[in-house]
Amino acid sequence: MKVGVIGCGTMGSGIAQVASTANCEVVLYDLNEGALEKSKVALAKVMARLVEKGRQTDDGAKAIQERITYSTTLDALKGADFVIEAIVENLEIKHKLFQSLEALVSKDCIIASNTSSLSITSLAACLQQPERFIGVHFFNPAPLMKLVEIIPAVQTSAEVLEKTKNTIDAWKKVTVTVKDTPGFIVNKVARPFYSEAIKMVEEGTADVATIDWAMRELGGFRMGPFELMDFIGHDVNYIVTETVFKAFYYDGRYKPSFTQKRLSEAGYLGRKSGRGFYNYADGATNPEPIKDQVLGEYIVNRIVAMLINEAADTLHVNIACAKDIDLAMQNGVNYPKGLLAWADEKGLPCCVSVMDELFDEYHEERYRCSPILRKLGKNNSTFF
Repeated sequence: MKVGVIGCGTMGSGIAQVASTANCEVVLYDLNEGALEKSKVALAKVMARLVEKGRQTDDGAKAIQERITYSTTLDALKGADFVIEAIVENLEIKHKLFQSLEALVSKDCIIASNTSSLSITSLAACLQQPERFIGVHFFNPAPLMKLVEIIPAVQTSAEVLEKTKNTIDAWKKVTVTVKDTPGFIVNKVARPFYSEAIKMVEEGTADVATIDWAMRELGGFRMGPFELMDFIGHDVNYIVTETVFKAFYYDGRYKPSFTQKRLSEAGYLGRKSGRGFYNYADGATNPEPIKDQVLGEYIVNRIVAMLINEAADTLHVNIACAKDIDLAMQNGVNYPKGLLAWADEKGLPCCVSVMDELFDEYHEERYRCSPILRKLGKNNSTFF
């Protein structure tokens, strides 16, 4: 199979590596020759490290690099069976690119976008054959992260969906199929992990360090919400929240936080700027958590209940099936358990009770209990 990858940033380069590792012939296209050279050098360093650690042979590493051709000419994608775009999140720029691409490739070539924020259906609409278009959303870094969300547009044919899923499965990724809705699964369902943690800090329930301690030590998450936001970058994380909020017609469940917006405005973007919720300067001291078991359990129960409710609502409106929702959250953001399986473990009536208590206290729509969670809880049923 010949695979084209458009855009040689971190994501595009990672996707090219994944495809080449799966024995595909890859053309990595970018207008910037310097960026292509940088990508090539970066891949050589990655391969050298893999060989050094015994995860790849010398011959295997060499073959992966040789299967990738770097080009500044779009014509190099002629003859491709599958093309994935990973460029700037701008609808107009992508439309122009896809129209030029469609004129070059065969009628059987599948055209895909790695977008995380734009409508797949709106992207497909610019093509003469929109049925060939599909969303294929990898997570950074693509060679390491197992999850790929596959998002058919309204126009996507069943055959293209099946071929795409089979292709990405063959690349040894965990694939989930998602309806074309804002945030897909992961970026939609994960919002309360951040927003509810910030809300608790804003209202004085607990401080940043205590919430992170509780979610790590008691909740089993790899990183607390504030550590993770600092790691992602507040410019990026805030924009994702704002995008989902706007795309869902300003649904209060996804309302962004002024606290995070102010950090972003101040340039306190997290690790990459040296300061966010924590100070990363040499010699800086950060607050110690208050290791109160009762408070910690309250924090975990509240945030996890919100996550479960969002996962349940994602199932309720048929964005994805229960199995795929849980696979996505475990493999896309490394949650300790699938959220719907976690709900079954806790007991659905317990989850409903937490949501109702929060709604009674705040009367905010973010705390409305998902109908499917309430219905199954009333019947003492489970998701699995």
